[in-house]
Order: sequence, then structure tokens, then C-alpha cells
Amino acid sequence: MNSVYSKIHSGKRKKRPQLAVLIDPDKFNPELVKLCRKGVSYFFVGGSKLDSGNIGRTIAAIKKISKIPVVIFPGDEKQVSGKADALLFLSLLSGRNPEYLIGKHVLAAPVIKRKKLECIPTAYILVNGERNSTTQKVTGTKPLQELAQIKNTALAGELLGFKLLYLEAGSGAKTNIPAKIIAGVKRVISIPLLVGGGIDSVQKVRSAIRSGADIVVIGNALEKNIGLIEKIAVLFK
Repeated sequence: MNSVYSKIHSGKRKKRPQLAVLIDPDKFNPELVKLCRKGVSYFFVGGSKLDSGNIGRTIAAIKKISKIPVVIFPGDEKQVSGKADALLFLSLLSGRNPEYLIGKHVLAAPVIKRKKLECIPTAYILVNGERNSTTQKVTGTKPLQELAQIKNTALAGELLGFKLLYLEAGSGAKTNIPAKIIAGVKRVISIPLLVGGGIDSVQKVRSAIRSGADIVVIGNALEKNIGLIEKIAVLFK
């Protein structure tokens, strides 16, 4: 059985952008999962801070409806479940809070190993989305703004051995990541590039793809307009 990382890397190698739907367990809507058929490559499950939602139950519910791989997008060390197909082991390189660079990873590591969960080291860079995101509040870090700093941070992530690079504008960002930032980062790294945050239209998805995103991640916009997924998924078939 091919790993999730192999599928991601294959998409990059074939220059076929992929689509990931981000699901917050606190706002889980089974109807959205039912609409995600052709064009959707992954479900990302997780949130910066969970209140009533549960990672394990949400993943189990998704798998009853769909065969699309489920990848955990963890907000902290508690968001781990052996029911998932993989987990993005996120390190917040845009910030300097040691808890989100390595601290919480130390707590999660033995659980991930015990559950034999595919773990994909992912450099996570928060970019200014013109709104104080939950990620900023929870981690106590500020997003990056300058292109040179973003590019150098991305390059450092690859040189440190991370397998994926995730550019994030923040959940419900007022603006998506500008094309020039995506393109600039794409030019300096060779690992797969994921882009998310503030993407709420077909036009913005097209822009992210044209700028070099290997995976486009959309979540908050689908909570507001579930029908948008069918219009966006067409771009990835």
C-alpha cells in the first residue's frame, strides 16, 4: 500500500496539483464529506484549538463515508489518532515559541510511534493574512510578512530535512497568500508545497495552482458555502 507521502510526492513529480479539504472536528459536517468525490485527494483533520470536537470520532465518521485518505493536521500533541492514514508533524518555523518548534513534538512522538502512524515532517510557516488567526493566539507567534524572510525560512526548512512545506495564511484569513510569495517560495525549494488560508473562490484556487502550489488546502470557506467544493474540485480532476 502506497503511503500518503508517496502520493503527495507523486503528484508533485507529475506536476498534477492536488486538493485537500480541511475539516475542523468542532464544525464537522458529514454532508461536506459526501460531496467530496473526484478531485479531492485528502481530508486534513484538526484545529488550532478544539472545544467539543474529537479527532478519533471525526476520522471514523469520515471513513464510514469516504475512502479518501485522512491526514491529521494537529493543533497540539493531543490530536493524534491511529485511525488516520497519516499525520503532518508540523513545526512552526515562522515563530520562535519552542513549544511549537519541538516541545509538543516530544510529547506526541511516543504516541505516534505506538500507533504506527505515518508521520510526515512538515515545515509550517504562518504568513500575514490580515487577521489575527487562532494559530497566532494559541502559539503566541506573529506571521511573517517580508518575501525574503519567508523564502529563507522555507529554504531553511528544506535544509533541515522537512519533507513538506506548508504556507498558511491562518484559518478564516482576510486575504489569501499572494501569488508572488507562493511563486517565490516555489523557486527556492524542491519539496512539495502546500498552501492554505483565505482561499474562498475558484479564482484564488487557480492563482495558487498557477503560482506553484502542489496542494491547495481549503477549509473555512466550505464551512460557509458547502457547494463551493464542487466548483473547486473540477480544477483537480
